Amino acid sequence: MAATCLTNKIILDLGQLHPGPHTAMLLGQLGATVIKVERPHTGDTARALGAGTFAKYNRGKLSIALDLKDGHDRAILLRLARRAHGLIEGFRPDTLERLGVGPDTLLRANPALVVCAISGFGQTGPYAHRPGHDLNYLALAGYWAVPSQIEEKVARPRLRLSDYCGSMYAALSMVVAIMTAEKTGKGQHLDVSLQDAMLAWTWPGIDMMRRSPSREACDMPHIMPDNDLFETADGAFIALGILEPKFWDALRSCLGGEYPALCAPRFHNRDGRMRNKHSLHALLKAIFAEKTRRQWAQRFEGSDIPWAPLLDCDEVAQDVHFQARHPDVCALPLHDAAALGFPVRFSQGLPAQDMNAPELDAHRGLILDWLEDMAQDVPRFRSDG
Repeated sequence: MAATCLTNKIILDLGQLHPGPHTAMLLGQLGATVIKVERPHTGDTARALGAGTFAKYNRGKLSIALDLKDGHDRAILLRLARRAHGLIEGFRPDTLERLGVGPDTLLRANPALVVCAISGFGQTGPYAHRPGHDLNYLALAGYWAVPSQIEEKVARPRLRLSDYCGSMYAALSMVVAIMTAEKTGKGQHLDVSLQDAMLAWTWPGIDMMRRSPSREACDMPHIMPDNDLFETADGAFIALGILEPKFWDALRSCLGGEYPALCAPRFHNRDGRMRNKHSLHALLKAIFAEKTRRQWAQRFEGSDIPWAPLLDCDEVAQDVHFQARHPDVCALPLHDAAALGFPVRFSQGLPAQDMNAPELDAHRGLILDWLEDMAQDVPRFRSDG
């Protein structure tokens, strides 16, 4: 089994729903042992959304139920913190302080601990105590402020972008902070704001829009007539990704005989296509509406054109490239779900991970027994006890 810098590192996951648990799961996939600290009786709110939903972000973890309003259970949390390397929490600011286990208390218990607080708007600022979810953070981060298509439409994303964006920044920051603490003996408090994380992605586009003399979508240099989604005759869609001149040349070579309008001089170079983006977009829209998605796939077969069909759920799993790259897609039979492994391939491999999600408080005995063990070398937990 491959080891990483996170092997034998203990992470306490006090998060709920998506961002905190996803952060902890990423660290677990990279080798850490994750102890999920949940509320008694109900546990993580994600449990109420179904076993499959809970399993997607909590597989491979150990579970202990602690009531942080209870002094005895708070003492257990502090004992865990003394032996842990990182702690993730997703409460509103000052919640842990009110419970008597805020960052200062945790760092006094373990000066090398990394405490990662993930919240919607951060620990400071006028919005810090506001409630929110993914769509709210996207809206305030200007996700919809930067147009992306000639026929611009406002629609909600198909993913919880802020949650995933924030959890990736949180996991990256925790790895750096834990490695730093290992060298210096000094932990720290990480303030992860989901809105801030999204702003890191949206700001370049927002800054471009603010500096542009025109706020019209079609005047934006990043909106291109040949880099868009197009509907086909059967109501399906294809994605065309023309950027470099060589790909436009390839498209014209492929389709120019049947559609000579594509070879018009005004479309020859990028400047011309941008000056005539409305007419070119209309032309491409009409062309792709003439054939079905299958027919376009046959037409583009073997060509050097960056295009792709918009796949449905079954087609994604059946796609030959997906099956080649993800032969280890793992069913979670106890939870009516399936999961992929960590998406980056390490040439030396990654530690094996238990794919089962824990029942609430399933590992209390194992965890409490481990706390009694005062040996200096902390063995990696095994979920089978």
